[in-house]
Formats: sequence, C-alpha cells, structure tokens
Amino acid sequence: MALVSADSRIAELLTELHQLIKQTQEERSRSEHNLVNIQKTHERMQTENKISPYYRTKLRGLYTTAKADAEAECNILRKALDKIAEIKSLLEERRIAAKIAGLYNDSEPPRKTMRRGVLMTLLQQSAMTLPLWIGKPGDKGWCPGAGTDPFFHSQTWRQGGCPGEGRGWG
Repeated sequence: MALVSADSRIAELLTELHQLIKQTQEERSRSEHNLVNIQKTHERMQTENKISPYYRTKLRGLYTTAKADAEAECNILRKALDKIAEIKSLLEERRIAAKIAGLYNDSEPPRKTMRRGVLMTLLQQSAMTLPLWIGKPGDKGWCPGAGTDPFFHSQTWRQGGCPGEGRGWG
C-alpha cells in the first residue's frame, strides 16, 4: 500500500521536475538575447578604442539585466535540485520498505571481508542518498572543521560540534 503511494508521489515529482526543466530552458533562451547584446556592445567598444559614457551606462544596464536573469535561472535550478533530492529520498525509503517486507534482497548476507570494488560500490550507493548542498552568495557555508580551513585538520572535536563556533571540542 505504501509502495503504491510512494510510486504515485514519485510520478508527481517527476512531472514537476520536467516542468522545472522546461522553465529553465525558457529562462535560458530568454536571457540569451541579452548576452548577445552584451557581446555586440563589447565589439562596438573595441572598434572605437575608448569607453564612452554611453557604452558604460548601456553595459551597466545589460549586466544588471543579465545578473537578474542568471539569478532567476539559478532559483529554478535550485528548485529542481530540491525535487531531485526528494525523489532520491523517496526511492531510498521505498527500497528500505521493500527490503523490510522481504520483497527485495540486495544480495547474499554480508561477508566478513569485502573487496575494494564492493566497498566502492557501497560508498557510491550511500553517496547517492546524501543531499546536495549548494550555498547561495553570502552564505556562511560549511563548518571550518569540514575541511574548509587547514587549521582544523589536526584538531579533534565531538560529533555535532563546530570548532569554528567554539563548541564541540573533544
């Protein structure tokens, strides 16, 4: 019963994802005209060998419009990535539910020693279920202990804590 509702929800999400992809393409084709105008303006400026106030204000307006177009496209792509993450989580939940119900078996029982290729396959499967983090401009970002600051590589800290914020030191 739960598998059927998950299937219908996945189908809805795929339809929404398809619409978001279409919106992305429409936004891209809409902004392409502005990018061509920027390129033509730069070509005209190079023939005159100096930057006039007219071209400066024209380029400023074109760049402002191009930036707004890129931000709109970026927002649509973020929504699409959220849909993809939701689909992946539903697929993983469905796989786990089927495994519990006995409908699906990954393979034989785990062996005591695993070869390198099997471990890499397990790592890839685990990585596919992790959410993708994409920061917006101005975001603080990850904790410095997550590899963004070389000082923290030699430090130890408790799980859930962040050494850059003064908590979680072990």
